[in-house]
Parts: sequence; structure tokens; C-alpha cells
Amino acid sequence: MEFHIDKTDANARACTIKTAHSTIKTPVFMPVGTAGSVKSLDAYDMMEILKADIILGNTYHLYLRPNDKVIKNLGGLHGFTKYNGSFLTDSGGFQAFSLSDISKADENGVKFKSHIDGSMHYFTPQKTLDIEYNLNSDIMMVLDDLAELPSTKERVNLSVNRTIKWAKESIEYHMRAKTKTAHQNIFAIIQGGTDREFRKKCALELCQMPFDGFAIGGLSVGEENTLMYDTVEFTTAFMPQNKPRYLMGVGTPEDLVENVERGVDMFDCVMPTRNARNGTLFTSFGKINIKGAGFINDNEPIDKECGCYTCKRYSRAYLNHLYRARELAFFRLASLHNLHYYLTLARQMRSAILAGEFAKFKAEFYAKRVCK
Repeated sequence: MEFHIDKTDANARACTIKTAHSTIKTPVFMPVGTAGSVKSLDAYDMMEILKADIILGNTYHLYLRPNDKVIKNLGGLHGFTKYNGSFLTDSGGFQAFSLSDISKADENGVKFKSHIDGSMHYFTPQKTLDIEYNLNSDIMMVLDDLAELPSTKERVNLSVNRTIKWAKESIEYHMRAKTKTAHQNIFAIIQGGTDREFRKKCALELCQMPFDGFAIGGLSVGEENTLMYDTVEFTTAFMPQNKPRYLMGVGTPEDLVENVERGVDMFDCVMPTRNARNGTLFTSFGKINIKGAGFINDNEPIDKECGCYTCKRYSRAYLNHLYRARELAFFRLASLHNLHYYLTLARQMRSAILAGEFAKFKAEFYAKRVCK
């Protein structure tokens, strides 16, 4: 991986990340393709229409179905999906958290029951990387232990100690692994809830290890937005300047703007595609719910300022009809619009940073939302 800081504007950064499969300009939003597919979209949509340079896959889900060995035999994620940009694969740590009723962590890893067939499995730091080697992802997240919020100090301390232990085991295993390919990069995940003492401890210990990049995990799980922003701002101060910074699972458009201002480079979230399927569409002036009766005769595009595939071709009335008629085409058209919005927002922030005008961009971003 090559990493270069192109420009800074206060704490906001415009960077370039080069992997074997793409050149990624940051800030960047990574569409989520949990099971090897961004829901309702295919590789052509991602590459030719949205021009997305990196998408996220999930180690836990791909391991269970169709299985990492199947994917390896079919050319890794790139050969299997025909998407030729970069893949980042999450480790499964968040699934252990979100599926806590069917999983249990111990000092060496996470034991879980498959949500598909009830079979039992055990992820260790080494096992997680072996799966990711088979997937042939460009960026591999290591196994971490995520504590819910709010949690006791004892639970957060346990989370941090496990995360550090597993990260050390992961980087040592990766440095000597013979099954990895040369282009695969490895990121560690900083945990610690919203506790500054634990965030600092986790960041300082992990950032001494030779990872290719670092993520902030364990946020956007129910805490107040201002607490999330404060935690990010505090944590980035302990992260290396010369490596990518990734805020996992975040978030709303406002979250992206606020956290770019605080020095974050990379984001992912299911929000644009999940909200699209439920009829909520993002615009430059805020969100609209397209299934409302007020759109039945509305011949305007979703957003007059949007140049996406959907807005250039279809009206609000047509999308309202598709949703109400339960036509599958709605999922694709709505998802294309929402992802275009997120990807364009990231590109606009980059342009503003390069021009030294991020503060102006942020003010205009919020002004539009207040006025409408």
C-alpha cells in the first residue's frame, strides 16, 4: 500500500491510498457489500455508474456462505464478484457484538453459532486472517472485541486488553504467514468505548505495532453524536499522521462531515442502501421519504442538484409508484441515488480541503439543510 497526504485544512485531510487494485482518494465512503454484493447492485453499477474505488465485504458472512475456500477457488473476491476495485474486509468482531445472543468471546477468540444453520464455529485472530487471505481482500481488519455502550469500566477494560492482545497476535501471524499475497494490507482497530483513558491506552499500544492503517471502532452504537465526535477528536490525536484513519460503521451525512473535520479519512455504513430500500432518500437539503402521498404527482427529480443515474432519468412520482407497487427496480434506483449522494459528498469534501475551504463547505452544507 502507498499512502500520501495531499493537503490538510486544519485537521481535515485529503489523502491518496494506492492498493494493487485501485487508487483511492480520501475522504472516501466505502459502500457495504456484506456478502460480496452491495444490495441490489452489481459490479457494473459500482464501477461504471458510481465509480466506487473500494467496497467493504464481511469475513463472518462470507466464511459462512458461500465459504472463503469457495471464493478462493473462484479467484478471490475480485474474480468471484467481477468488481475490480479494492476490497476491505471486516473481521467479524462487530457480528460477535451484534449477534451476542449466539456468540461468546473468550481470551483467545469468539465462539459463535451460525445464524444460517446453527453450526458452531470459532474465530481466533489467526483464523480470521486465514479467511481473509482466501478472500484476497486488499485491506484486512483484525479481530477485535467490541463492548456495547454504555458498559462498565471492567467490560471496557476487558475489551481493550483483548483487542490489544489479538492485534499483537494478528500482526505477528501476518508477518510470518506464507499464505498471504503481497498486496494484502492489515489494519488494527482501536477500542475503548467513550472512555478517554481506555481510548488512549488502546491507541498508544496499537499504533506502536507495524500495521498499515488504523481504525476507530466501537462507536455509533447508541451513544450521543456529540460524544462520538469528542471521542474521535480525542483518539485521532494518538494515531499516526502517515497512515490511513478509518471510522467504522459511521454514519449519517452529518457524521461524515463532522468526522472529516476531526481527521478521519475512511468511512463505511449500511445507512445509504438500507434507507434506500425503506424509501428514505438523501438529498442536499436533507432526507425525504419517497413513499409519501405528496410525491404521487411530483414530476421533479429526487434532488435538483443531483446528477446521479436516477435523478437524470426518473421523477419522484415514478419512484413513489415503484415503491408502492413493490417493484424490485425501486431498490436499485434508490440505492444508486443514495450511494451517489454519499460518494459525491466525500468528493466534495476532498475538493474543499484541497482548496483550503473546508470550513466554508461545512457552513454551506448545514445552511442548505436549515433553509429547506
